[in-house]
Amino acid sequence: MRRFPLWSWFWFLLGTLYFFLPLLGTLNFSLRIRRDVLSLDAYNNALTDPEFIRTFVFSNQMAVMTILVSILLIVPTAYWAHLRLPQVRPALDFITLMPFVIPAIILVFGLIKTYSRPLTVFGLPVVPPLTNTVFSTNILLIFGYTVLCLPYMYRSVDNGLRAMDVRTLTEAAQILGAGWPTILFRIILPNLRTALLSGALLTFSIVVGELTLATFLARPAFGPYLALLGNHKPYEPFALSLISFALTWVAMGIIQFVTRGSGQGQLAGGH
Repeated sequence: MRRFPLWSWFWFLLGTLYFFLPLLGTLNFSLRIRRDVLSLDAYNNALTDPEFIRTFVFSNQMAVMTILVSILLIVPTAYWAHLRLPQVRPALDFITLMPFVIPAIILVFGLIKTYSRPLTVFGLPVVPPLTNTVFSTNILLIFGYTVLCLPYMYRSVDNGLRAMDVRTLTEAAQILGAGWPTILFRIILPNLRTALLSGALLTFSIVVGELTLATFLARPAFGPYLALLGNHKPYEPFALSLISFALTWVAMGIIQFVTRGSGQGQLAGGH
């Protein structure tokens, strides 16, 4: 007779309770804005607040721009390292892990100290201050987000490149007369769609909830708004936290749906 996996079910149920009980407690608290009555007023108040809409839209815009900058920066670099400079891959791995070591507070103060005055070469100003205008501060914020999300996007792209035969694809394309832009945008990027989607959704989740960079750069992002709301209202922050958590799970579901069955879709196989 097949043995009943008692301990397996025990640990599974224990992990489920550990994961879902705090969420249930948060949900229950967010519904208690009225005494002794379950109400969705906290969700209604949070979602109808003009500041919520403004900050959430702003964070979404910053997330999209961060994803685009990350792709333009990381994909060519990782591709060239895989193709021509495999000896620098350990150095790239080390560099892309640095955001895990350097706290965000150090990063943002470094950005402010460096870019709050003109950058000069031989005494001549080359880059104007990036904290004087809203547009340039947003650019600085995007660069900071790019650094912050570097480990996640780079790991996704690197794993995607490892799953395909980069050298064979490149040589076959060159034999057929393709140039470097064609190879990169019509061959490499389509084969990285799964990896890019995973990295993009992770980047999106991080940027939307990020607090430190947006706070010290004085930008109207969703993270500082949520923190400020928690100082004045007890129920609405819990409602918004659950909404953010649900959006994260939706993103994970999109990854699972889009990447389902795509593991065999890599050209020229893997190694």
